[in-house]
Formats: sequence, structure tokens, C-alpha cells
Amino acid sequence: MTNRMAALAVHLLTATGAVFAMLAMLAAVDEKWDLMFLWLVVAFFVDGIDGPLARKYHVKVNAPEFDGVLLDLIIDYLTYVFIPAFALFKSGLMDGWTGWVAIIVITFASAMYFADTRMKTKDNSFSGFPGCWNMLVLVIFALEPNFWVSLALVSVLAVGMFLPLKFVHPVRTRRWRWVTLPMAIAWTGFAGWAAWVDFHPESWAHWGLVTTSVYLLFAGVAQQIIPEKAHH
Repeated sequence: MTNRMAALAVHLLTATGAVFAMLAMLAAVDEKWDLMFLWLVVAFFVDGIDGPLARKYHVKVNAPEFDGVLLDLIIDYLTYVFIPAFALFKSGLMDGWTGWVAIIVITFASAMYFADTRMKTKDNSFSGFPGCWNMLVLVIFALEPNFWVSLALVSVLAVGMFLPLKFVHPVRTRRWRWVTLPMAIAWTGFAGWAAWVDFHPESWAHWGLVTTSVYLLFAGVAQQIIPEKAHH
């Protein structure tokens, strides 16, 4: 396979995320939440591997006519923001006005965040909460907290998108990657497991989800507090 073919294949792989997004949306419309999340987890997995492949095959050099970053953002908005917000609203986990507040805040703030040129930090982390609403919504589905708790989480994270707080990128943030990457892989596994058993309340997947989510949420902030040693 030539470099050009390989680079084009990476773009095609990224684009499959749009298909998985549509399959997730169809499941969401039928309120088949377990199936919806399984498709979102597949999309999450594709999103995790296409970046390293894009860098390996130098897509900007070998297939520059397609903008991989833009393609990624379009699909991420669907799978990370739009569909999870829809699910949160339709599921009844956030009833009445709280559901309306959630979908308006999530979709509006995320649109602004995804277009923000300051999204990435020097160490390839995210500046501000990176709009991973799929992760939050999956945890809400699993734990079914009081809607006030859900509203508080949505509000705090929406504000957190525009604060100078760091959030790790599981693949690209070098510092602590030996912990972060396995945590992200474990999160994907727990998420798939939780959806597979249709969020059975006694499933061990829930504890795994909470543990890995808390790490992924606060690791970047911890890195800001704990100074990095000059020599490794």
C-alpha cells in the first residue's frame, strides 16, 4: 500500500464515525439506549485510533485534499455532543425544564468550544472541558442520579469548557500517558459492558466507569497543580 493510499484509508476510517453516529441516532430515536451507547462506544474507539494513524501516515502531506481535523470535529460534535444531549433529553433522566436547559447549554457551549482556536495546550492536552458529553451522559444513564445532580454536573462542565483548566488527551498528552491510556481503554471497556447489560444496576461496570471517569476528568487539573520534574 502506498503512503497516499494509506493516508486516504485513514480519512475513510475517520468518516465511518459519521455512519456510527447515524446508527446511534436511529437507536436513540427508538429509545434503545443500550444499542445507542454501543454504537457511540464504537465511534469513540474509532476516534481513539484514527489520530495516531493519521500522524503515522502523515495525512496532511499524503492526502492533503481532505482536512482530517475538520472531519474529526464534525463527527465528534455528533457523537460527543448532539446524540448524547438528545438521549439525555428523551430518556426522561432530566425532566421538564432541566432537560431543556441541558440540551440548550450542551449544544450551544459545545459549538463555541469546538470552534475555539485555543482548544489545545502546548502539551496536546485540552484547555477547558473538551465537550465529552457522551462520557457524562453514559455515567448518568448508568447511575441515574437525581436530576438536580445531573443539572449541576452539566452546568459545571459547561462553564469548565471556558476555564483555563487542563484536561488530558488519552493518546496525545505525554505526561502520565502510561496511566491515562489504559484508563481510557478501560473506560471504553466498562462503557461497552454497561451498555451491553442495559445498565443493570448491580453491574460492576458502573464502579469501573466512575473510577475511570473521575481519573480522566481530573488528571489534567492534577498535572497543573503538580509541577513536572525537569528530568525524567
